[in-house]
Amino acid sequence: MIVRETADGFLLIEQHEHGLLSGEFARRWRERPHPYGPTVYAVANHDVGWRELDREPLWNPEKKRPYSFVDYPLEPKLEAYGRGIDLVERESPYAGLLCSMHYQGFVRGLEEEPAVRFVAAEERRQERLRRSLSGEELAGLRRNFLFLRLCDDLSLFVCLNEPGRNEHPWYREGFRFLGERFLPVWEDRRTLRLEPNPFREPFGLRLPYRLVDREGRETGSGAVELRVTC
Repeated sequence: MIVRETADGFLLIEQHEHGLLSGEFARRWRERPHPYGPTVYAVANHDVGWRELDREPLWNPEKKRPYSFVDYPLEPKLEAYGRGIDLVERESPYAGLLCSMHYQGFVRGLEEEPAVRFVAAEERRQERLRRSLSGEELAGLRRNFLFLRLCDDLSLFVCLNEPGRNEHPWYREGFRFLGERFLPVWEDRRTLRLEPNPFREPFGLRLPYRLVDREGRETGSGAVELRVTC
């Protein structure tokens, strides 16, 4: 779950909805990734494993707020990671490899035993999947992994900031991809562009959310609707 504090409580965005938004950025990128279909599938579905966890927000009694993807308890989070990678791999081994690399990067370096087991399991998966790739696919793998991370960050920027603002510390300096920096610019509260422009055409975005109060009771729902210009 992505959690943004509001005046009256918290705005909650399901991880898979954020992932689908990442896919919208990937589809409109001017320089299409190769292979296109599996790469965009990986971007759009990289958080599919969160669907079960996000059906009911988990309340953090110490912080008196819902757990987010940042502080969610480690073991169920890792189980969700693995389930999601399995689902993506069944559709596309190449996409599964990209998602495995993406999630392993979050966990590598943690010393808890579940994290060590997860990293080892994903290393075995990646070795197996790499053996099935062509030389051309292997040559573009690093770029497409970085492209997944970029689209993930673009979507998180939209999720973590109130429309029209750039206040979250992760993205105040913009986004970097293959040596280039892209700066987010709000033309108004509903219109966003990147400088320099990397997109083929303008497009709309719709991001569903739920609202809960400070006791965790659901109080409403809605959707953020934005326009990305060129």
